[in-house]
Amino acid sequence: MTATDPIEPGAPSNALALRRAVADLEGRPPLVFPDECDRLRDRLAAVVRGEAFTLLGGGRAPTGEVLTTLLRMAVVLTYAGSVPVVKVAGTAGAEGPNGLPDSYAPDAERLRRTYHASAAALNLLRGLTAGLHTDLRRTHRALEDFAARSPARVRHRRLTRDIGAAIRFMEAAGATGDAPGTGEFFAGHAAHPTAYESALTRVDERGGRAYALSGHLLWIGEGTRGPDDARVEFAAGIGNPLGVVLGPAATADEALALIDRLDPEHVPGRLTFLIRMGAAAVRDRLPELVAKVAASGAPVGWVCDPMHGGTGGAPSGAGTRRLADVLDEVGGFFEVHRALGTHPGGVRLELSGAPGPNAGDPLLSPDQALELAFALAELYRGR
Repeated sequence: MTATDPIEPGAPSNALALRRAVADLEGRPPLVFPDECDRLRDRLAAVVRGEAFTLLGGGRAPTGEVLTTLLRMAVVLTYAGSVPVVKVAGTAGAEGPNGLPDSYAPDAERLRRTYHASAAALNLLRGLTAGLHTDLRRTHRALEDFAARSPARVRHRRLTRDIGAAIRFMEAAGATGDAPGTGEFFAGHAAHPTAYESALTRVDERGGRAYALSGHLLWIGEGTRGPDDARVEFAAGIGNPLGVVLGPAATADEALALIDRLDPEHVPGRLTFLIRMGAAAVRDRLPELVAKVAASGAPVGWVCDPMHGGTGGAPSGAGTRRLADVLDEVGGFFEVHRALGTHPGGVRLELSGAPGPNAGDPLLSPDQALELAFALAELYRGR
């Protein structure tokens, strides 16, 4: 899509503003770099092989609290699974126009705000991971504090004691400070209308491949993954790792067609399916999908996205997630993969830095997220 493609009916004056906004973005620096995208693809290839786990977390926009929560979750999962955790932070936030179809041009000023919000988020991401926020002892103390106030404190304290012992062993062996890879974060978001993504696409001098440099990982939503959708066509031509959301109505034939379109060369780490089926359907709908994709030999990653069901209200009237429903869906996801002998490759969560329930679209609080991390640790150990 270009700035001259169809725009919102009744708003012809938007065409000139949109062309100017796209031209402005085309002249701005990229937000990420091709070699970083390739490094993420390599990390996700390890997930496909069953040698790593993906933790994809976001919300309205990343904050220091959200990134710290992701790091604490990653430490729990790394210890429990004895595998690296690939951390991807959502950076597009509420400014992103990713809910609009490509037949409707996004507002020109929103395109600019999306760029600036994403740039600020990435600056925060890089700054925090370069600082002291990856110190393992500090993270361990925070996990101990959480375990002490959790209703499941007996089980959680056992795991936190084990983590502490592992940290002390590392220090005794001379591996002080940060664990290798602890502070490595990548950035991802749901693909925006291609006017925005195309404006930030650059050709890599190393091999002549185009990359969308608005983020390392781009994923395509359930409503925009049709074979003729502009986002699918755009994604097929870029070198980034890609994700595709598959809901309860997705069929194995659709999944295989998406593989043929987006990863015809079967490159490990190129394609991840984000499974969004709900606790009630995941055990019934997912097995056939996983079995047929596995039988095809396609090296895709599987990530559970349990955040779009189980929504309720707190006594205060604020929205919240029913953690039991989230846990049930994740548990079903693991059960399916365990039964089929495939790898439950990760989870995608929407997080908040706030300690309590969140108004609007509900997000997991830090304590809810850590409860989920400890539950995942038990599932991973029992796989």
